[in-house]
Amino acid sequence: MASSDVIKNYIDGEWRDSVSGTRIEVDDPASAETIAVVAEAGPEDVELAVAAAHRVFRDRVLIDMHPYDRGRMLFRVADALEARVDEIAVINCAETGKALELANSEVQTAIRYLRYYGGLADKLEGRSIPRGANLVDYTVRSPFGVSAQIVPWNGPLELTARSLACAIATGNSVVVKSPELAPLSGVELARACETAGLPAGAVNILTGYGQTAGQALIEHPDVRHIVFTGSMTTGQTVLKTAADRIVPCIMELGGKSAAVVYSDADLDCVVEAVRIGTFLNAGQNCNNLTRLIVERSIADELVERVKVCVEGLSVGPGRENCEITPLISQKQRQAVERACQTALSEGARLVTGGTALEGNGYFMAATVFASVARGSSLFQKEVFGPVLAVTTFDDPPMAVDLANDTDYGLAAGVFTRDIDRALWTADRLSAGQVYVNGWYVGGVETPFGGVKQSGYGREKGQEALDGYVQTRNVGIQLSQPSSGN
Repeated sequence: MASSDVIKNYIDGEWRDSVSGTRIEVDDPASAETIAVVAEAGPEDVELAVAAAHRVFRDRVLIDMHPYDRGRMLFRVADALEARVDEIAVINCAETGKALELANSEVQTAIRYLRYYGGLADKLEGRSIPRGANLVDYTVRSPFGVSAQIVPWNGPLELTARSLACAIATGNSVVVKSPELAPLSGVELARACETAGLPAGAVNILTGYGQTAGQALIEHPDVRHIVFTGSMTTGQTVLKTAADRIVPCIMELGGKSAAVVYSDADLDCVVEAVRIGTFLNAGQNCNNLTRLIVERSIADELVERVKVCVEGLSVGPGRENCEITPLISQKQRQAVERACQTALSEGARLVTGGTALEGNGYFMAATVFASVARGSSLFQKEVFGPVLAVTTFDDPPMAVDLANDTDYGLAAGVFTRDIDRALWTADRLSAGQVYVNGWYVGGVETPFGGVKQSGYGREKGQEALDGYVQTRNVGIQLSQPSSGN
């Protein structure tokens, strides 16, 4: 293959082949066919990218820029993406397998993040602290330096834009390690940064494997800030490395999100929440609806309604806007299959699905299990696939206890027509965000992040900017004025 056919890394404002010359093949999950070849970044490429980002920070290229102008840069990146929305959506659909409409929505959301944080760039303020006569004291919200950002494959464009925009708005420079399974969206964002005329080295986007490029990035002595989205296991590795160098992190990890459904709930609303919350993007969302905690008196009726809905979902490639699209890889599908087999062995009742689908691509049947015990793997462990677990409860305290009985705490939900019960339950659910009578109710403007082993720090909303700055205090001792002329 000619080097011109290889998609390269974006380092210091230039497109560069990897130092090693090694490659990564990118598959279309719907067909298992190779659709692109990218340069595999290794430690040497990480060194070049971090050096460029560090130079930008050291020379105060972004820090000394008027915050309004940093915001304008992000607006220009958004404009560059917007000019190619349909083209980029097709690329995102092909590499992730998700529905084309969902891929288009991801591009639009990335644009919104860039404009949202671009608009906030000149609104991040310090404060004055009164300390009496002869003292002036104030605070400055300062960037950390080089922000290393490791992005997952389930939302590669949206999640890269989200953290990159916060970093640039606050004056940090950025090195992104794109996911090896879906690196092409990151390349498109790099092209948008190039088109927008960002200073060379302000944003660097690499494609490489986590155990090589990712590890080299978080170990680099000039990296002073880490943003990681991914599994709890990998997150623990990142945190151990960061702890050795005392590097602050924003960690968005796994989830096992539960929805509590009371007997007075609108069941049509619940079924719709399951359709999008459990099965959108083949269930490959960290905050997807994985457990239904249902009041016993309505459990049979709700499970039957969910079954009818699930068995009516269309199955096929994302380019056809099917409702059940493929998993990202054969490895991921095998893991989901194992989780289903374990659920059966532990006594769960299979309502529908439970097996891989024949044919090309990495398709898994939409799956529902009932009678899932609280101590079982399916109740406790993240599956990251189109699998729903249903468990019953008898009273509100039991419902909350079941919902909170995992190591995770990313999202949770409650369905009821009783506002008092909704607020009582929402107040007791241990999760970073609680949805009431719907799923994915949050937005670009609302803070997002986890509690417990789902991570810490917040992305999205104005609160996200707090994770990209550190407060410095300046105290000034004033002299008494001279009594002379």
